[in-house]
Amino acid sequence: MMAHVGILRILNTVNIKLGIILTMFISKKIMKKHIFLFAAFFCFILGSVKAQENAIKANTNQETNDTNNIENLLNSKTFEFVANTAYPTSGIPKNLVGSNYSVTFSPEKIVSNLPFYGRAYSGMALGRDKGMRFQGKPENFTIEKNKEYQGSATVNAENDTYEISLSVSSSGYATITISSNDRGTISYQGEIVETQKQ
Repeated sequence: MMAHVGILRILNTVNIKLGIILTMFISKKIMKKHIFLFAAFFCFILGSVKAQENAIKANTNQETNDTNNIENLLNSKTFEFVANTAYPTSGIPKNLVGSNYSVTFSPEKIVSNLPFYGRAYSGMALGRDKGMRFQGKPENFTIEKNKEYQGSATVNAENDTYEISLSVSSSGYATITISSNDRGTISYQGEIVETQKQ
């Protein structure tokens, strides 16, 4: 009986050792699998971070180029304001997107092709309103940079005098306000672009 107990103990010990070895073998396989998954996950995260860095860098470069382009256009005083929205002094905003309303600026001439919504004081025959359409040589045409670019000009057109104020962000979004003797003040929002060659 003692022999059987000894053999059982030996088999039990061998069984335990085999179990430990089997467990370690399985643990190593699982560990290798975990290490592999961790390495793959780390590579994925590293690749994503690098891709985001490249996208941010490209976006920053594009913004810098846009800002430099806007600055060059404003410094040359040759650019076009394309209107997106009209804001009458009293009344609701008017959407102008796609209507090709604009003001072309140059040191020699300012040409306005904008609609007018608001109050006319004199000189407007019924059905003869031509909007804020005028042209003439600008007087006191200045553009200065503070936080934003600020510009102003006076245009003495055929039948009226127009005071123009311009505020432009570094990204090119702009607000232009026009007042005249015969009409109420009106503002337009839009953007600054390079003058289109005709």
